[in-house]
Amino acid sequence: MADLRIEENVPLAGYSTFRCGGPARYFAEPSDGDEVSRLFKWAEDKGIEVFVLGNGSNCLISDNGFDGLVIRIARNMSELKSEESGDGRVKITCGAGLPFARFGNYCTELSLTGAEFACGIPGSCGGAVFMNAGAYDGETKDFIDGVTYWDGESIRYIKGPECDFGYRKSLFEKLNSEGKKAVILGFDAVLSKGDKTEISSLVEDLRKRRTASQPLDVPSAGSTFKRPEGFYAAKLIEEAGLKGFAIDDSGAQVSPKHAGFIVNNGGRANASDVMRLIDYVVEKVFENSGVRLEKEVRLVGYFGG
Repeated sequence: MADLRIEENVPLAGYSTFRCGGPARYFAEPSDGDEVSRLFKWAEDKGIEVFVLGNGSNCLISDNGFDGLVIRIARNMSELKSEESGDGRVKITCGAGLPFARFGNYCTELSLTGAEFACGIPGSCGGAVFMNAGAYDGETKDFIDGVTYWDGESIRYIKGPECDFGYRKSLFEKLNSEGKKAVILGFDAVLSKGDKTEISSLVEDLRKRRTASQPLDVPSAGSTFKRPEGFYAAKLIEEAGLKGFAIDDSGAQVSPKHAGFIVNNGGRANASDVMRLIDYVVEKVFENSGVRLEKEVRLVGYFGG
């Protein structure tokens, strides 16, 4: 492993959009699937757990950090290229570490339609596939042609329909929840040509809508809760009287701009402050509506209980 850089005690707060959390015992940023495989083998030999981190936009990292190896799929795996298919469509190949917004902007530059919603999503391309990221009636699954991933033994490529996409879930999320290995390395997307003026106008319209309705200037992990079937999480939280609510002055608060976001004002709250507020919101919403909210944000490390 001498040719692989593995760092120790790396602070993770800067790698999370919540801007909180402790250090990783070990930390590495691989360049390809082979290095991912070798890092997992290294961790297995040491008997430690592995967490695969993307842009950190959908996770809450414990104040104790992560007592294992954090593999960050980022700048070293951010390939981006296009290929004309000759039928008015274009194939885009992306590395999993590429920012999803960069993918969306690239599609806009090429006058491709269908990925406009991606321009405002802060995660990585790998994270977008993992959670089937979506917004404003668009979802990642809509344009995925195929996904390359490491399954714990070899690098595989599967077509879009095999990814078992659903609301904020995929085959890869399912495998991880079952304790199996599935590390997304990249994807191919196929999109159609459109009118660049109309595409750019839609991107700008979505940007304005986000800016007007979401607390983009405050650290958060985006939507904290999944949308319950038949309901909207933000509406349930508002109806429970919690919009703008804070338990204390730690900095953790239900956003007064969008009740579906829990924010970290000034980046001064720690992860336990945020977690306490999440739990409080879940219980109060359940008491008020009988609906138990499910976290969309992923927990990294030990939170107790």
